[in-house]
Amino acid sequence: MTFLEPQRLWWLLLIVVVVGAYVFAQNQRREYTLRFTNLALLDQVAPHRPDIRRHVPAVLFVSSLAVLIASMALPAMPVEQPRERATIMVAVDVSLSMAATDIEPDRLQAAKESAQGFVETLPDRFNVGLVAFSSTATVVSSPTQDHQAVIGSIENLQLGPGTAIGEGVFASLEAISSFDEDSEEDPPPSAIVLLSDGENTSGRDIVQASATAAEQEVPVSTIAFGTGAAMIEIDGYQVPADIDKDALRGLAQETEGHFYEAESETELNEVYEDIGSSLGTELVHEEIVTRFVLVAIILGLATALTSLLWFQRLP
Repeated sequence: MTFLEPQRLWWLLLIVVVVGAYVFAQNQRREYTLRFTNLALLDQVAPHRPDIRRHVPAVLFVSSLAVLIASMALPAMPVEQPRERATIMVAVDVSLSMAATDIEPDRLQAAKESAQGFVETLPDRFNVGLVAFSSTATVVSSPTQDHQAVIGSIENLQLGPGTAIGEGVFASLEAISSFDEDSEEDPPPSAIVLLSDGENTSGRDIVQASATAAEQEVPVSTIAFGTGAAMIEIDGYQVPADIDKDALRGLAQETEGHFYEAESETELNEVYEDIGSSLGTELVHEEIVTRFVLVAIILGLATALTSLLWFQRLP
């Protein structure tokens, strides 16, 4: 729980004043009682009242006052609500290492199927775009609400040499920026989902890309895909298909995105499911002032009832 107007909680200092006044009044009452020299007569004219019961109405009253003051500060609870709009760029690594068969039938085909399933789960009003990167990055599909068109573009992805992860981020940012400029509505929140199984070997580096994405407030969620133990053949040579997990993790952290590891198509599907659920909702603060007022009313009624039942008077 949080308070939307926390500065109003300073009014709770009134509680200290009220409690101080009550304690002072009780002390004055005790001094007055001690003036009676005939204690037997005092017992007859002033019936005995249990100390704890005598203070209950006061405690209830102070509690109701505190709850009312807290309600002035607009208490709120964080709740998840479906997003109405968003722009999501899916950046897929199509470098030659994606031909590795450590994931059946191969990394690229498994990535295609999972990415297509991810796009299908996104809300209809989400704008989705596609970037493919190898030695360079290309915007294959600009952001659109035609999700089937993006799914078709994913199916047509082809392998190429090199791995330009930084360029994949920059191309995605440019696509988002161009779409926002052309949009007649206020720009919706944006995010990039980047899948790679390799190290950055060409183009601008990942550090530069993460700084630019962070400056534009576009989170980049990264997926390190593959077992990292596969070998691929390039120009007749067997080359290890390594993964730079630290770089991908840093890219996600610097842009306030999320980092995932997936060593199988099943894990990749779970990652996309998790990303989709987080992108499809947003955290908002819902006011719960009425709940506080209701509690204050209940405490106020309890104050009146206990005072009437035990002392035959209102406080």
